[in-house]
Parts: sequence; structure tokens; C-alpha cells
Amino acid sequence: MLIGVDFDNTIVCYDQVFHRVAVEQGLIPPAVPVTKDSVRDYLRRCGQEAAWTELQGLVYGLRMGEAPAFPGVREFFARCATQGITVCIISHKTRYPFRGPRYDLHRAAQEWLEARGFYDAGGLRPDHVYFERTREAKLARIAQVGCTHFVDDLPEFLAAPGFPAGVERILFDPHDHHVARNGFRRVRSWREVEEVVCG
Repeated sequence: MLIGVDFDNTIVCYDQVFHRVAVEQGLIPPAVPVTKDSVRDYLRRCGQEAAWTELQGLVYGLRMGEAPAFPGVREFFARCATQGITVCIISHKTRYPFRGPRYDLHRAAQEWLEARGFYDAGGLRPDHVYFERTREAKLARIAQVGCTHFVDDLPEFLAAPGFPAGVERILFDPHDHHVARNGFRRVRSWREVEEVVCG
């Protein structure tokens, strides 16, 4: 058994930090709901797509350390380690932002994992972390490493025509945004992921 896990919005919860930084920058009023999607939608409604793109670079780079992990995810990694189940991270993540300062987003993510203890008791090996620059490369990596399961927050990725056959697809949907769909399981927490994978 080999479990593949997406990184952004699956392991890392960005809701609070996106809202906080957007308020600090004067991009949104504090009354905007405290979710990443609400910040994005507000900026897009205001015709501020460029500001949204630059905000992503700032959060995923310089402010990455402020983002918490989703509850239970580190415990899931640790339990898999004790049961001899390999877990790897496979994420579509550009190396540098499209706009704004040139932060190394891969390094920021690696430092976040180290600071949160995923490489210690968390049971994750550094050579089991893959940040791919395209969606196609992410799909290819899932096939290459031989994932039996894959956890992601994007239903459109799990439903992609090129998704490797035979992999059990698990949709991580903590905000209950998506309806159940044929072809993959939908879970709302890492405890539910643990029940699916570990029993």
C-alpha cells in the first residue's frame, strides 16, 4: 500500500493566513469570510486577479510558516508509519510565483514540513516529497511511484482523464463544498481518511 497526498489545501490549511494577509494589504475588508476561497472570490469580483495572483506568491512563500496543518493530518502520517504504510506527497507547485517577489515556493514548503515535524515522528521521508511543476507531471508521478490511494482537494484533478487507473481516489472536502461523485470517495477530515486507509 502506498498513499499519495496532495500538499496545498489538503495537508496545509490556508484559510486564516490568506484572510490575514489580504486584510493587512488592504485588499479585502475584515468582514469577508475567513476562507481562502472567499478571499479569492472577493478579489475576482473586484477585478483584482493580479492582486490575487501576487497574494498567492506571498502566502505560499514568505508567509508560509503562518499556515497551520489540517487537524489530524500529522497523526495520519504517523499512524501509517507505525503500520508500515508508505506515504508520499505529490503536489503541483510552481518553483516561483507568477507575480511579485521571487520566493522559492518549494523550499518554503519543505521548511514548513520540517518545522511541523513531518520528518520526525510524522514518519515522512524527504525523498518521498515531490513538487511537480505541471499537472501532467503530477499525474505521471502518481503512476511512477505506484500509489494505491491518492488524497486531493480538487475533484477536477481526481476526475482528470489521465488519472492513473487502479488508484483509489479520495476527495478531501473539509468545507463540504462538493457533492459525492462516482469514481472517488469524499471525506471531510483526516480522521475519515485514516478510517478509509487504515481501517
